Amino acid sequence: MKNKTFALMMVVFMAFLTLSNGVSANEGGTPATKDIVDTAVEAGQFKTLAAALEKAGLVETLKGEGPYTVFAPTDAAFEKLLKKLGITAEELLAREDLKQILLYHVLSGKVMSTDLKDGQKAETLANKTVDIKLNPVRVNNANVVKADIQASNGVIHVIDEVLLPE
Repeated sequence: MKNKTFALMMVVFMAFLTLSNGVSANEGGTPATKDIVDTAVEAGQFKTLAAALEKAGLVETLKGEGPYTVFAPTDAAFEKLLKKLGITAEELLAREDLKQILLYHVLSGKVMSTDLKDGQKAETLANKTVDIKLNPVRVNNANVVKADIQASNGVIHVIDEVLLPE
């Protein structure tokens, strides 16, 4: 049962961040029809994020009207964090501050890369700010590896590190 639940969370997460092939939900100029969660899950490189969103009860929020801007860490980013912290994915998903960590990756409103300014401080849904740097584009210490993946209720920017609120 535990493995089935984890597998389901992973599937939801994958659907949440369906960005693995770098395909934008609106590539070719057509409007995005999938929400942030479904777009991410389709990408296939956000399994841990999807599982975390499910565990923290944030799937419905990010499937909501929005708009939202999500800085989405890849599975590789989560692997880096797990190694750095010396914990397992299960231990990460059991953290009491998991929801706050995830909300630290989300901004209210749709913020495209062209809206960002060097040195900008952006307020997250965790009520803490992230620092934006340009050239290269970074959020705190995370690199934005793919920007402006549009969804029906916002935009996703793929990052290579998990952001931890201070």
